[in-house]
Amino acid sequence: MKQIKTRLHLLDALRGITIISMVIYHALWNLAYLHGVPLPRFSGQPRIIWQQSICITFIFLSGFCRALGSKHLKRGLIVFGGGALVTLTTLVVMPDFPIVFGVLTFLGTAMLAVIPLEKLFNKIPPEIGVVISLLLFLLFKNCNLGFLGFGTINLIKLPEFLYANYLTAFLGFPSNTFYSTDYFSFLPWFFLFLCGYFFCLLFKKQNLLRYFTTKPVFLLNFIGRHSLIIYLAHQPILYLIFSVLF
Repeated sequence: MKQIKTRLHLLDALRGITIISMVIYHALWNLAYLHGVPLPRFSGQPRIIWQQSICITFIFLSGFCRALGSKHLKRGLIVFGGGALVTLTTLVVMPDFPIVFGVLTFLGTAMLAVIPLEKLFNKIPPEIGVVISLLLFLLFKNCNLGFLGFGTINLIKLPEFLYANYLTAFLGFPSNTFYSTDYFSFLPWFFLFLCGYFFCLLFKKQNLLRYFTTKPVFLLNFIGRHSLIIYLAHQPILYLIFSVLF
């Protein structure tokens, strides 16, 4: 945020709201799947929509903030390292529910991937960048499932040789034996990250960022500014609390 004179408090607040939603979601997930508490409303399509809304918002906001921040290499490595820590912890503590290539691993990878491409991206008119990245996200949304397409629309079946191992799973093509309770591959999510990135460039071009300098809402802004540490700490805290209760 050092490239702008005033902190964009609205971004912190939006991140804060998303983090709160995520903590509540994970608390219910732990109750339902780790401790067997019957939660009939926390299942099926409503649960999936809730989970996807959290992830889409967070990844989009992360891409948006990437166009404003500094120390990109350091930040990318820290976030990627946080993802590695989450993976290691789940493999040791909850081996039946491992998190491999989770959202932090993806975000760190996306932050680092933009570094060599930033000069090229900044030459693209942001309006075009938003449209292209959004269309590519929709086109590759089902690549984890073996198709190009979105939702129930599968346009092209992808070759089976793409779905071979952990490296292909990292890229977006998981094999039949791959399993992760929180999986965010490079494709298609990098295009959503770029959509947020180009949206920020568009807002800067149109001088719209001034509307983000709202009066801070203390709790939401505090949570938003410390989103990484809260993400890393909330599951161990929830796990400890529920283990004591149950």
